Amino acid sequence: MHKFLICFVVLCIAFTSNAQKKNASYRYYIKKTTLPITIDGIGDDAAWETADVAKDFFMVLPMDTDKANEKSEIRMTYDDRNIYLLATFYNSTKGTNFVESLRRDFSFGKNDNFLLFIDPFNNQTTGFSFGSNAAGAQWDGTMFAGGSVDLNWDTKWVSEVTRDEEKWVFEMALPFKSIRYKDGVTEWGINFSRLDLKSSEKSSWTPIPRQFPTASLAYTGTLVWDRPPPAPRTNFSVIPYVLGTVERDLEADGDTETDAKIGGDVKFSLTSSLNLDLTVNPDFSQVEVDRQVTNLDRFELFFPERRQFFLENSDLFADFGYPTIRPFFSRRIGLGVPIRAGARVSGNLDNNWRLGIMDMQTASVDGTGLPSQNFGVVTLQRKVFSRSSIGLMFVNKQSFNYLNSSDSLRTQFPKFNRNLGVEYNLASSNNLWNGKAFFLQSFAPQQVGNGVTQAAHLEYKSRKWNWRIQEEWVGEEYTAEVGFVPRTGYVKFNSYLGYLFFSKRGKIVSHGPRLNAFYFFNERFKQTDHTTFLEYLIDFRNRSSLNFFISDDYVELLDPFDPTRLGIAELDTGTKHRWNAFGWEFASRPQSLFTYSFDGRLGGYYLDGNRTSLSTELGYRFQPYVSLSANLNYNHIRLPAPWNTNEFWLIGSEIDITFTNKIFFANLFQYNEQSKNLNVNSRFQWRYSPASDLFLVYTNNYFIEPFEGRNWALTLKFTYWFNR
Repeated sequence: MHKFLICFVVLCIAFTSNAQKKNASYRYYIKKTTLPITIDGIGDDAAWETADVAKDFFMVLPMDTDKANEKSEIRMTYDDRNIYLLATFYNSTKGTNFVESLRRDFSFGKNDNFLLFIDPFNNQTTGFSFGSNAAGAQWDGTMFAGGSVDLNWDTKWVSEVTRDEEKWVFEMALPFKSIRYKDGVTEWGINFSRLDLKSSEKSSWTPIPRQFPTASLAYTGTLVWDRPPPAPRTNFSVIPYVLGTVERDLEADGDTETDAKIGGDVKFSLTSSLNLDLTVNPDFSQVEVDRQVTNLDRFELFFPERRQFFLENSDLFADFGYPTIRPFFSRRIGLGVPIRAGARVSGNLDNNWRLGIMDMQTASVDGTGLPSQNFGVVTLQRKVFSRSSIGLMFVNKQSFNYLNSSDSLRTQFPKFNRNLGVEYNLASSNNLWNGKAFFLQSFAPQQVGNGVTQAAHLEYKSRKWNWRIQEEWVGEEYTAEVGFVPRTGYVKFNSYLGYLFFSKRGKIVSHGPRLNAFYFFNERFKQTDHTTFLEYLIDFRNRSSLNFFISDDYVELLDPFDPTRLGIAELDTGTKHRWNAFGWEFASRPQSLFTYSFDGRLGGYYLDGNRTSLSTELGYRFQPYVSLSANLNYNHIRLPAPWNTNEFWLIGSEIDITFTNKIFFANLFQYNEQSKNLNVNSRFQWRYSPASDLFLVYTNNYFIEPFEGRNWALTLKFTYWFNR
């Protein structure tokens, strides 16, 4: 493994260069205006008459070999307070625009839309994204990792959309104080993206290979200012909240209780690109509930973080390592335990350095003996070569003020757990190569939990070929109490190799095979399990897709395991199991008002048993106001006694009503036979002012058998964003 790591580093250096940005020659010249601009989606203001025009877009999908068929024009200007943008999208293909709803931060692939990507530091790694769908629903997010967008970030800006048979028009005003940039810099990275579902065409102002997203900052052009933008001003915001809650815990036979809370956040710009966030007595009652899943896995399942405070600039903290080797996972903080206060400093120090510091303080819990705990994270990232980076992370969980000094309490809640790690992220200038290598060391009291982890991968992605090789080693003694590491004591090798064939005409645009292999060993290199599967991928010109696969699985159980997760019985440690399976996945074209997808898996299971799993997702929209969806998952498992035959359903349905692009009403219903739970969650949101909301949230959980209530709550929450 150490030889592999050395070879990886050598290859990374070889593949990385300081080459000029691919599309540096695509330059948009923005000029200052003194004329007034009204944001009405009409674009008839005199200021637009002299603005430069970005046009002649390139097609990205279905193929990247021609100019776009759908005509698009972008104009930009600015004054002392705002950046203005006017986008006009002509309909060469006649028909109704496709939109899912008026909900903010819409699903990209299900809406006719326009997106703006700006890279104020021109580092091809971080930036901001703004945009709208054809009905006027806004999109905004921070950009990280060279092309990913975090839509959990909100800021103040305004926009309007108008439509007619010939075109749709988007107009926006973005305050300079709503973004971060460096003083005196006159060239930013920029690109414009359009998705038109009527023609199944995605296009971009600059040419981008089809295997990459149009958000890829490696392929941005250059925004050239006629003079430096206004010097960044100190930005100070206070976002208080007040709420009232009525709730009852029926499982504990509790009485109906009422509660009122106040708290809030403070945002302060330390520099033009570095922000301080403070939170006092935070509340996350308006956060969407987790989507339930059928759990047939031997290890802990991952559920994404949804709380706002932890999500802004989350890449600095949450992306260190791999999805199953995270030294920091914010959901370990404050779930079921009150958070008293927290602070975070995050952002760019300059063109090359990024910094993240977080500190959270939780309360003690008398009932369990859990002491007060402090969670501290420091992460530092340095850009190297053209787009790669080196990162350092330190995570510390500290317990103090134990309710008593018993050894059992200190064993259950150790005094501290720490992680120190370093990683190298490879991103080549043309985006064809990417990779990662990292090393982690954990520290714990009395050396129990002191362990190491090391992993690396290298990936290549061209239009036709894509492959990846990866290795992991997680020591048995490695611990990350503030992380997500569901499995320890293993060595893993995995890889895939795929190839695509392209059709110049017909319904299929691309198709091809991909071979995947995952092999696990213990630390003495004895194989414990593997999964290999061969799949065939088909993408249709209308944006629907179909995949088939055949697989081979082998498992030697390292711990007792119930293969049904129903609590019937457990298979013994050390038993060996092998099976084969066949499966498929299909997703319909997103242009239809009625959309559907279905996937299935037929084949063997533990103890020479059999498992059939069928899933489907159905959707219908009365655009743009109502979106209906249903998710159904059915499992049929046949095993020897005492399990015998078991079957269970997981059903989820959503009713999403968007009265306007500022008033939303979302309803989620979930029925899970495996966990014997029925859940209802309704959330009304009124964004009465930019970044300011009124929420009314109702939740209720029921036992399925016998059908009776478990707990319910009703919360009214009011937030307001004060800033200068």
